[in-house]
Amino acid sequence: MKSKNISTFLKKYTMIIALIVVVLFFTWKTGGRMLLPQNINNLIAQNAYVFILATGMLLCILTGGNIDLSVGSVVCFVGAVGATFMVNKGVNPYVAILIMLGTGLLIGVWQGFWIAYRRIPPFIVTLAGMLMFRGLSNIVLDGFTIAPMPEEYLALFNQYIVDFFHGENLNITCLLFGILAAIIFTVITFKGRHSKIKKGYAVGSLQGDIIKCVVISAVMIAVTWRLAQYKGLPNILLWIGVIVLIYAYITSKTTTGRYLYAVGGNEKAAQLSGINTNKVYFFAYANMGLLAAVAAMVTIARLNSANPTAGDSYEMDAIGSCFIGGASAYGGSGTIAGVIVGATLMGVINLGMSIMGVDANWQKVVKGAVLLAAVIFDVESKKRAK
Repeated sequence: MKSKNISTFLKKYTMIIALIVVVLFFTWKTGGRMLLPQNINNLIAQNAYVFILATGMLLCILTGGNIDLSVGSVVCFVGAVGATFMVNKGVNPYVAILIMLGTGLLIGVWQGFWIAYRRIPPFIVTLAGMLMFRGLSNIVLDGFTIAPMPEEYLALFNQYIVDFFHGENLNITCLLFGILAAIIFTVITFKGRHSKIKKGYAVGSLQGDIIKCVVISAVMIAVTWRLAQYKGLPNILLWIGVIVLIYAYITSKTTTGRYLYAVGGNEKAAQLSGINTNKVYFFAYANMGLLAAVAAMVTIARLNSANPTAGDSYEMDAIGSCFIGGASAYGGSGTIAGVIVGATLMGVINLGMSIMGVDANWQKVVKGAVLLAAVIFDVESKKRAK
């Protein structure tokens, strides 16, 4: 019985264990440079778009292993539109943000209509979108780069939360944020466990939950401690945190979330139970367009420009993060938390190999191998379950 619990625990937290091993490996190979405060900050800033896009991509994958190939091009197009309004036309940054969000949502609605209500395969619709919006990006930009972005706009994404305690060598506000986040996570975990037990639901082992809380809380505090030694809590981390919390709630606590899993698990059965599957598909892809717009906002702020090559291969990073994070290639399975772990793992591999001076082509080889291994693990697990 004990060995079974250990086996279940290891299977459930395979990617978290893998992430810890990879971090320790690169920390060793880089002589500790991997965990320097500035590198932790860079890991968050450089992979912000991945966290955002992967969150939306999960909803598409949940509907049956479907993906959105257009998100990289949509990021480029929406960024081009926003930069044109802010830089060339002098539009207020907040108005430009609304325009970008509206543009992304309209693109999502357009693609969602063909996928949900005309039943054109998502692969075809989003492949067409990838080509169309990359072309439109070049038309809007006329092949040139638009820069720089207004300072008011950059401050929304590239600045840091002020240290209210004015620490000299340590940002106390940042550190307290990490401690508070760890406490809240622990309380929510055990409150949820107590609620399930009270309702008669099955729960995992108490030891497993304790280990999970200790490990995740330690990671939260360690990360914010390192950030506190640099410039503190970056604004972009708050953007990511809000998006992750919203979609974690949607997928785990709402009817819409349950419908996504139901459609991916068995669409026919979902239809027979009264679920409007067309609306589920439409929501997933409309939402993907909206989050692609948010990723575009983050991208042009980080680059301080909009250029014709922005967003290149972003869709691959998002898709890879989902599958590495445990989303099933068949749909109906996957969590926001898993996606964040997958995106972090991809980011750590990128950063670690960059610090080591590994050629960019070999970095792609390694990421491809990791993605393939994750999907093989998923497929083989499904076979053994049968």
